[in-house]
Amino acid sequence: MSYSKIDLQNLRNFYQNQLLNDTVPFWFPRSIDTDFGGYLLMRDQDGSLIDDDKAVWIQGRAAWLLATLYNTVEPKQEWLEGSKTGIDFLNNHCFDTDGQMFFHVTRDGQPIRKRRYFFSETFAVIAMSAYAKASGDETAAEKARFLFGKCIEYSTNPDLLEPKFTATRPSKGIGTPMILINTAQQLRENIGDPRCDEWISKWIAEIETYFVKDDIKCVMEQVAPDGSIIDHIDGRTLNPGHAIEGAWFILHEAKYRNNDPHLIALGCKMLDYMWERGWDKEHGGILYFRDVYDKPVQEYWQDMKFWWPQNEVIIATLLAYTMTGNEKYATWHKMVHDYGYSKFHDTANGEWFGYLHKDGTIAQTAKGNLFKGPFHLPRQEWYCLQLLNEYLKK
Repeated sequence: MSYSKIDLQNLRNFYQNQLLNDTVPFWFPRSIDTDFGGYLLMRDQDGSLIDDDKAVWIQGRAAWLLATLYNTVEPKQEWLEGSKTGIDFLNNHCFDTDGQMFFHVTRDGQPIRKRRYFFSETFAVIAMSAYAKASGDETAAEKARFLFGKCIEYSTNPDLLEPKFTATRPSKGIGTPMILINTAQQLRENIGDPRCDEWISKWIAEIETYFVKDDIKCVMEQVAPDGSIIDHIDGRTLNPGHAIEGAWFILHEAKYRNNDPHLIALGCKMLDYMWERGWDKEHGGILYFRDVYDKPVQEYWQDMKFWWPQNEVIIATLLAYTMTGNEKYATWHKMVHDYGYSKFHDTANGEWFGYLHKDGTIAQTAKGNLFKGPFHLPRQEWYCLQLLNEYLKK
């Protein structure tokens, strides 16, 4: 199938309406914590609070969202002020004495847990850069660039962080270069940083060299240091949604680089490989985990449908279609879009449920927890809205 101009205009209007009249109003203003700052995001389907703890990385994601809406959709004061409360909470409560960020804190900011990676920092970078652009706050800009430098240090010197595993079976994951590509893209687009282009090229090369396997048409989630497949359960486990998220980051970079043909080919190849492995041909939707050799997967949620892989594939397929004109991507986009909005969307209360069984029935009703909040869905709707606004002007 193909999308006509009217189809794309309707799609653009749909994403705008969902973002501004359904998704964002579910979260804001009620999630603003007027007592302690930051956001109260662990919510049930009707918006009622199920826990008042705070996941640090989602505090950063929410602050990024509000500042980005201010920067790109409408300069609403409530969005700017809402972003500031998240930035202030991060600065006041979410850094340990060693400079590393926490992962999980109480409502008033007392630390509960640190994790052995630096994703809280990556989301602080994008939040602070977006807020700096919105507010003109140079201190926030300096902090964003400083933290980006720390992320580079952590990624290039693994010994700076406590290892999760022994040295018996060394491996490396796609998550670090993938998240850092988008972190650098957001930093560059919001306030600029001369390091971004070079590092993005390095991280894309790392993904292409070590994780993309053309011989078996696959994108690995983790590999041995030399890029070989680790033939154990963890080493064989694929995460199609994660790989396709990386694919659209690379396609986004291709656009930035005047439609770089090599990057377009790479991003589309990654999408193609992992659509084939991840799309549930029986029930629809993107499966959570697969085994590279189609052996049984260890995690019990392996065949569930989580919200965020659908969001990432909605972006990737629409981006691939608008960049290449290949009707296959329009077909895929309609398939995953229709699945997502028919199965996950809560028409009564707004937003999406997070977790479905394989057959598309709701597994549980939470809209927010330590891992789900106002990020993947609103980012998808915002990105697709911006993409279609730009495309329809041509």
